Amino acid sequence: MERRYVSVKTELPGPKSKEVLERKAKAVPRALANLAPFVVAKAEGVTVEDLDGNRFLDFSGGWGVMNVGHNHPRVVAAVKGQAERFLHTDFTAVPYGVLVELAERIGRLAPGASPKKTVFFNSGAEAVENAVKISRAATGRKAVIVFEHAFHGRTYLAMTMTHKAMPYKAGFGPYMPDVYRLPYPYPYRTPMTMEELERRLLALVDPREVACVVVEPVIGEGGFIVPPPEFFPFLRGLADRHGFLFVADEVQTGVGRTGRFFASEHFGVEPDLITFGKSIAGGLPLSGVVGKAEIMDRPIPGSLGGTYVGNPVACAAAMAVLDVVEEEGLLARAEHIGTLLKKGLERIQARFPIVGEVRGLGAMVGMELVRDRETKEPATEETGRIQREALRRGLIFPTAGIYGNVVRFLVPLVTPDDALEEGLSILEEAFQSVLD
Repeated sequence: MERRYVSVKTELPGPKSKEVLERKAKAVPRALANLAPFVVAKAEGVTVEDLDGNRFLDFSGGWGVMNVGHNHPRVVAAVKGQAERFLHTDFTAVPYGVLVELAERIGRLAPGASPKKTVFFNSGAEAVENAVKISRAATGRKAVIVFEHAFHGRTYLAMTMTHKAMPYKAGFGPYMPDVYRLPYPYPYRTPMTMEELERRLLALVDPREVACVVVEPVIGEGGFIVPPPEFFPFLRGLADRHGFLFVADEVQTGVGRTGRFFASEHFGVEPDLITFGKSIAGGLPLSGVVGKAEIMDRPIPGSLGGTYVGNPVACAAAMAVLDVVEEEGLLARAEHIGTLLKKGLERIQARFPIVGEVRGLGAMVGMELVRDRETKEPATEETGRIQREALRRGLIFPTAGIYGNVVRFLVPLVTPDDALEEGLSILEEAFQSVLD
């Protein structure tokens, strides 16, 4: 099909990008590996342009950060406006109103009737670790329950809570104590009853010692796994029976990605605490924990915080993001995008037996690639080759899963229909190039 959004005119990387990447190899540690073989010059909406004038469709959304798209004018205006007033005071030194206003607004968006309070941080990992701190302060207990396939961050406790060893944990042990892992219900590979999950919990740790269970409503980095509908209600009941807290990690699923502001809403439960981040501030570093007020107030004054947490520029950007989500109908748009993506991926599935399953919730959609649909052997190498071929043709998307065999999309929720179709067309061409 005719390319309206994508234009790749040079080899990748082009000469200008190549020069920067050569400098990067000398100045930046190899641990900061790159997906894209080029250097960005500018970005808008769903497209990024490199230093050599090549233009790409960005279906990675900055790893799930750009739900309102690159450089949304309302976010840019909010950043400029706040920067002209003041950049920093540290809220615990000299407070500012925009943080209070944002906390109130997120509290209203969180599911459930309980009064809410919100505390802000910089990264998703910080939010997760502070949710655990709040849980321990509130319960007087220490143990943390997490799940297979989970990703919760790269700082020490969050890294311990993360499942995938390579590359996130390689060489970084020993890990933090009192973290216990249960299987995550994975309908495509390991379906499991809730009774079996509870039996495994009781065999793993005394539930009277558990401070919290931390769980993604839809597994993100671990493979875009959508649990059965009874899973979240089961966890809510389990936490209530045994007196520990239920923490939903919505760093990737939140801010409208699944068609609800928080994905927990799909399952009809009220978590005690919810972590959020990524898309909340349109590209600026901001994360947080929103939760039941009586729980949020358990840590003593001064025990939570950080020099830059809830910085005023990021808070102003987040207010603009919430305006865009509400006024531009991005929750409904996420549902629509999800429908189009599933339809396009199922078209590819019908053509190529390597596609084992297409799955997702709202616009959080991916597909798992296998070498054999019966044995479900992960097609790890082929997934990487398809990803690289798509990049060469102008489409950026990440992979996921313990075996790296899941193609996932984190497209901006402002992506036009014709851009989605163009991206899916490029993806199909990449499948054909690699597999035919």
